[in-house]
Amino acid sequence: MPTRLELPPLQLGRLTVDVPVVLAPMAGITNKAFRRLCREYGGGLYVTEMVTSRALVERNEKSMRIISHDPDEDVRSVQLYGVEPQTVGAAVRLLVEEDRADHIDLNFGCPVPKVTRKGGGSALPWKTDLFRAIIKSATDEAAKGGIPLTIKMRKGVTEDHLTALDAGRIARDHGVAAVTLHGRTTGQFYSGQADWAAIKELRDALPDVPVLGNGDIWTAEDAIRMVRETGVDGVVIGRGCQGRPWLFGDLQAAFEGSDKRYRPTLGEVGATFYRHAELLIDYFGNEEQALRDIRKHVAWYFKGYQVGGELRAAMATVGTLEQLRELLDRLDPEAGYPGADAEGPRGRAGTPKRPALPDGWLDSRELSPLHQSMIAAAESDVSGG
Repeated sequence: MPTRLELPPLQLGRLTVDVPVVLAPMAGITNKAFRRLCREYGGGLYVTEMVTSRALVERNEKSMRIISHDPDEDVRSVQLYGVEPQTVGAAVRLLVEEDRADHIDLNFGCPVPKVTRKGGGSALPWKTDLFRAIIKSATDEAAKGGIPLTIKMRKGVTEDHLTALDAGRIARDHGVAAVTLHGRTTGQFYSGQADWAAIKELRDALPDVPVLGNGDIWTAEDAIRMVRETGVDGVVIGRGCQGRPWLFGDLQAAFEGSDKRYRPTLGEVGATFYRHAELLIDYFGNEEQALRDIRKHVAWYFKGYQVGGELRAAMATVGTLEQLRELLDRLDPEAGYPGADAEGPRGRAGTPKRPALPDGWLDSRELSPLHQSMIAAAESDVSGG
């Protein structure tokens, strides 16, 4: 298999993304600190955590922090979530009028029950009239500022209730700049294998808009294989980069035709982990909060490496930067890269389950009066997941 990804730059409206790789928005992960780490390894488009439209419109403090960007982030990319067209439109209008984003993505891919049981996330495209209204409201507002707007979605709710093709065509017809498909249904959560054939089907069905592929890209070789098998215009990286910001360096190398790959020693992983903690302190402005946040990254960074259980447990409860430094100093800095054991799936995949949905949600593709009233009250004021 060739080591080169033969793809041109990704064109999103007036934006050109030289390396057609996108960091998927991940709640609690893709804040400024992690985005900086990833950007330092390779090029691409780096998206914020999901921001709830209502919370943004109400200028919730957490939401305003989520949409903040470093001065050297060339493309300020924000992902919005919402279930009510007017509120989503108002959030896009705020981002445009206050010049807070250069690219906006809409979340129609979240499978988390607290989102889908309100008709949001990956459950929403089933209601084509609601989906169309949100897309129209958002694209109309984004167009006023010439801001490219994209969407991220899943195959459907279940294998018997697929939505990707219909949703992709609606989005295309309303002028979205690109469509990303995660090759799983809501019911799959993150379990099993992503259906790359579904991504190819969408790519073939929408020849006039960029289609990006997401799901089970753990290495640069996986990205090469996805591009070859599906014909996508770019790849979207989610869980594969958790604890591995250098994956974007591997991807950049693949685009440049190089088989160079980052194979960090345990000492290098520890140094990156420490820097991540320092950047989180800058982001939160609070050492205690930053160290609480870094704990969830321990298993991801040190996956496959020989780190004792006692030391792992201590890092997962660390309370200060000084304590973290002492713990990391116990690592063997010369321990080499463990190969495939450090790669592959990370985090909890979950198991296939019946999606959490509003009662009667799948009975019709149209929004009933009951569901209409429910949606109007469903906008959560909690951002980031």
